[in-house]
Amino acid sequence: MKRLLLLFCLFAGFNTQSQEYIITKYGVSTDSTKLNTVAIQKVIDKASAKGGGTIVIPKGVFLTGALFFKPKTQLRLAQGAVLKGSDNIADYPLIPSRMEGQNLDYYAALVNAYQLEHFSISGPGEINGNGLRFWKAFWAHRDSLKKLNRSSTNLEVHRPRLVFIWGSNQVKITNVKLRNSGFWTTHLYQCEDVLIDSCDIRSPFAPVKAPSTDGIDIDVCKRVTIRNTYISVNDDGICIKGGKGPNAQKLPGNGIVEDVLIENCNFGQSHGTLTLGSESIHAKNITIRNCTVDNTCPILRLKMRPDTYQLFENVTVENIIGKCGVIIDMNPWKQFFNLGDSKEKPYGIVRNFKFSNINVACQSFGTMQGNAADQVSGIVFKDIKATAETAEFKNIYDGVKAENVILNGKPLAVR
Repeated sequence: MKRLLLLFCLFAGFNTQSQEYIITKYGVSTDSTKLNTVAIQKVIDKASAKGGGTIVIPKGVFLTGALFFKPKTQLRLAQGAVLKGSDNIADYPLIPSRMEGQNLDYYAALVNAYQLEHFSISGPGEINGNGLRFWKAFWAHRDSLKKLNRSSTNLEVHRPRLVFIWGSNQVKITNVKLRNSGFWTTHLYQCEDVLIDSCDIRSPFAPVKAPSTDGIDIDVCKRVTIRNTYISVNDDGICIKGGKGPNAQKLPGNGIVEDVLIENCNFGQSHGTLTLGSESIHAKNITIRNCTVDNTCPILRLKMRPDTYQLFENVTVENIIGKCGVIIDMNPWKQFFNLGDSKEKPYGIVRNFKFSNINVACQSFGTMQGNAADQVSGIVFKDIKATAETAEFKNIYDGVKAENVILNGKPLAVR
């Protein structure tokens, strides 16, 4: 009989990962002011030790520091559930990590997954970074340095990300609200086969700006799909990363981002709807399509670093409607420029870009003016209708063509 039951379970697709671990049944307090890091981590560890399972956050607010998911564990947030991050950086340990195109020690995120297969985060509940204290500290630090005529990097005020997933494949983040991160919201590093679907990602522009709260950072990843998702954050909406510096392409922690599809998404305010850079060495086969924009930022932003070799190729932007700042913004990006002792003279290559079926109101058509040594070819704008406050397109490259592009009722002349 036991053998028959075992066979039935196997054929029925039963596995231990289907077991649910509702955290309040395992000693996690329902007091929203009590820090539950240790108690929740024990539930995760217990589930993994027993063969896996889904960690369920029930309705209510649960305060916690960094959590580390283990093999065969998942995270699900029920309706009305809020996993709320501590605003004390001491609750996020300093560990080997990845930030701003560098492998370094940095503070853990609120939700961490390292080398996990089939890891998932699902809603409809919320992960809230509770970032206000970190944002205020960031601006106070920056203001204090301005008075001394000094600049500040983004890493000087210690802030946690909301979600960091490293070296994991077959990842799913679905139907979940991601809010108020202290730093980047969703950081994927060295991952393959990722789906982000039907999520809602936000951080504020006012009354306190939430600095560096990128919606989704794709860092040395392959085959990433983002669909049916809303993003409005105080930095780049979706950002392609992978390394920076004159020798970045030679370092083992850096690499290509390829085969990214962004579709059926809505974008509120950000610094760039889709951005390649500011730490990116090679991006290939990137498509954004069937999306709506309602903001004052670029649809596509290229941050061309004069201290980094960059290759951006095979990028498609199609079927975009709404309101934006510009359609294309390609400009030098010199933030934290550093050639060090290198004698390299890096340059960028931008090739095979197609923009088509775009109908937007914008501030201007855009700009394509990179660094002096950058090479541009195979850029096509086709079947575009735009109404702009300023009817201009600043372009310095011969490899740019316009076919049936109407700007303020007149054909766009590419010079």
